[in-house]
Amino acid sequence: MTDVSNETLDKLRTVSVATLATALYKRGLRHQVIQDVRPVKPKGRNMVGPAFTLRYMPAREDRNQLVEFRNPDHPQRVAIETCPAGHVLVMDSRKNATAASAGDILITRLMKRGGEGVVTDGGFRDAMNIGELDMPAYHSRPSSPTNLTINEAIDINVPIGCGDAPVFPGDIVVGDDDSVIIIPAHLADEVADEAVEMTAYEDFALEQVQSGAPIIGLYPATKDENLQKFAIWRRENNR
Repeated sequence: MTDVSNETLDKLRTVSVATLATALYKRGLRHQVIQDVRPVKPKGRNMVGPAFTLRYMPAREDRNQLVEFRNPDHPQRVAIETCPAGHVLVMDSRKNATAASAGDILITRLMKRGGEGVVTDGGFRDAMNIGELDMPAYHSRPSSPTNLTINEAIDINVPIGCGDAPVFPGDIVVGDDDSVIIIPAHLADEVADEAVEMTAYEDFALEQVQSGAPIIGLYPATKDENLQKFAIWRRENNR
């Protein structure tokens, strides 16, 4: 597992998932955005942290009665109690939101333990309460039935697929008010640096467009005059 510095994590708090997706696409990675998940409630800030994973499998009826929740070793409960502070709990719920991946009591406990956020490609029950927590949460849609109905929590902190994105423990998870992306840990430093540079130019280009400038030659920057204007803009705006 590659350690990622706090400096890199801080940079990732300042850039969008869309910009990161472009930076990863340049490196040949096309499937890192978790599909069909959205914020339970937008927070106006990025969720950034290493992935800690929980994998679900199809439930077998004789193994998934309500009595299972009395088991102190139940993987769903253990994941909540062992996810390290500052990490994002990412759940592979088989892209199935017909039963909940978790509810507000468990997600509140995750927040109280210092979790950076939570993501599932399924759904949450008590979503209205989860949305009010001071911790980012992402899901497909609200879902009231218990996860035991269709899913069994089976494994903790192993490689998973979440919304078709590959997620390895320790990968860096970034979520904004649109979506969530997974950055392989060994690429986090260079991707963060590039995304910060890309964001500076995008902010400049947006200002130019708002002032009436045409797109051609500006975005992308194919005219030297726009690069010269950008250099002046950066100095003036300390970017």
